[in-house]
Amino acid sequence: MIEAFLTYQFLQNAFLSGIMIGFLAPLLGVFIVVRRQSLIADSLSHITLAGIAANLLLAKHVSFFQGLNPVYLGMTFSVIGSLLIEQLRKVYKFYQELAIPIILSAGIGLSVIFISLADGFNTDLFNYLFGSVIAVSRSDLFIITTIAVLILIVIIFFYKELFFLSFDEEQAIVSGIRSKWIHFMFIILVALVIAASMRIVGILLVSSLMTLPVAASIRIARGFKQTIYFSILFGELAVIVGLIAAYYLDIAPGGTIVILSVVILIAAVIWKKWKQTRGVRTNLIKR
Repeated sequence: MIEAFLTYQFLQNAFLSGIMIGFLAPLLGVFIVVRRQSLIADSLSHITLAGIAANLLLAKHVSFFQGLNPVYLGMTFSVIGSLLIEQLRKVYKFYQELAIPIILSAGIGLSVIFISLADGFNTDLFNYLFGSVIAVSRSDLFIITTIAVLILIVIIFFYKELFFLSFDEEQAIVSGIRSKWIHFMFIILVALVIAASMRIVGILLVSSLMTLPVAASIRIARGFKQTIYFSILFGELAVIVGLIAAYYLDIAPGGTIVILSVVILIAAVIWKKWKQTRGVRTNLIKR
């Protein structure tokens, strides 16, 4: 495996991209879960698919799009979708959760239309749906690296504001935090990560990498920061082991990563249950 990694550029691209995605997706996923917006990743992934399908359709008729990385148009659609979600949350002030299924439905509808106009599925689109190790290019690696640097800067400088808004938005607004601007900034970052992650995990599975590691860490972590640390640890473990397994078994990396995330979640739940049972037994013995 080490020899192959040093020899083949696509493996280098895949592993370096995967390591960054395994870090970024759970990091933002913690804030998403705390905000009770877990399904937002699904919504943005489907609108991203519409962007990818639109690019593949345009590439058949416009020469400019033939040499353009579909990730760029996917990101554009994803960012627009994220901004529309924020606007719809204001429109449906007392039913804010409606914003997510509205954009999700629009994304699915547009995707089906663009795919049908492009004469159905092709290999490129299939790779975007479920992920492909060999499809990751240097261009994709550069995009993910740029997004990773941007997100780290935002998290470092706006951690307190994001933390406050995630747990008590009303109190944060009263305290003078510019919630509107930070909400827009955060949702755009989520959109960018989802669009960048589709090469490795796949559009239909990327939301799993944002939620499953967080769900596992919540069961065993003590405090918010520890939840972030465990989420990143579980995300990296699932990505690295998943990519290695996908390489040797010749299977889709996206599905492998997600299943490993599920296994980690089940292990965390069992470990927490065992620890609670052990604690009860210890208390009974002391009595």
